[in-house]
Amino acid sequence: MRMITRPSTAKCTMPLYISFLISEPHYPSACRLAKLMNISHDSVNRFILRESYTPKDLFDQAKQQLDLKEGVLSVDDSVLDKPYSHQMALVGHFWSGKHHRSVKGINLITLYYTDIKGHHLPVNYRIYNKLDHKTKNDYFLEMLDEVILWGLTPAFVTGDSWYSGTKNLKAIKNKGLSFMFALKSNRHVSLKKKEFMPVQLLDIPDDGQTVWLREFGFIKAFRTTLKNEHRHYALYLADETQLGNIKRLNFNEIHDKHWQIEQYHRAIKQVCHIEHSQVRAERGVRNHIFAALSGYVHLQKMCLSELIVNTYALHRDLFNSVISQFIEISSTTIKGLLPEFRPSYNA
Repeated sequence: MRMITRPSTAKCTMPLYISFLISEPHYPSACRLAKLMNISHDSVNRFILRESYTPKDLFDQAKQQLDLKEGVLSVDDSVLDKPYSHQMALVGHFWSGKHHRSVKGINLITLYYTDIKGHHLPVNYRIYNKLDHKTKNDYFLEMLDEVILWGLTPAFVTGDSWYSGTKNLKAIKNKGLSFMFALKSNRHVSLKKKEFMPVQLLDIPDDGQTVWLREFGFIKAFRTTLKNEHRHYALYLADETQLGNIKRLNFNEIHDKHWQIEQYHRAIKQVCHIEHSQVRAERGVRNHIFAALSGYVHLQKMCLSELIVNTYALHRDLFNSVISQFIEISSTTIKGLLPEFRPSYNA
């Protein structure tokens, strides 16, 4: 993070920019912020290009609201749509689960933590950059090492099938952590020595089936069904002797906590304007994304303080009084312009 050597005289600051992102309903541009706050457009641009925030700065915000022990740490990525950004840094083509095809955008990879009290926040992130010559799995292992170094000790690590490669699973196991990851339907498992079959052909009871996952070891396989589509999961315990005691109820509890990261992806796009940066330079893009994620953290803090009921409430209720006053004034004016309405009772 940029070191402050003397008191700042900047008119645009990170708290100002974050407040703008979580309150502006439609047009989160530098021009709009400058007009609202009566500051120059250049001061907004200088701010977004001057700072240099890091994922550790986000963790330092989040850890104040979290119990860092025994929670669930989830990994997933999301594409920030940028269909018309031809000169913007970090934009590429990525597979989108939303569009079910490759789309143009920025790929954001997040580690999201849910603690034992149910509080949940992002604790680390990466923005995919092809110049790093790393895969999303490389970023994941790098972020996992970082959050453990920063003091996070999760009970479980969870993710979808993209992150369930043998290298990742063994790395998590070697750290003494348990995990639950989705498996691709063609991953091979065995009930008997050297008799492997795709997990999709396995007869899995409701409380799961202990099997040998090829090139890894013993896991407990679970199957879920959504819209007539089967999904398969591998659940592993650091204490392997307790693997047989895991039931469907335990699996559902971990799976529900993992689902928080999907809700997070939706919220940062709908109420934090993470997709709406109009700067082109890489530093500006990175700082905008950091500000949007910080805005989400702030909204969650407001939820914990019971100032709002959920992350969508601020956007929904912020302008209620203004709208109601406008309706009252406008309806009186319109009434004077229109002829009296007389309802007809004819069939």
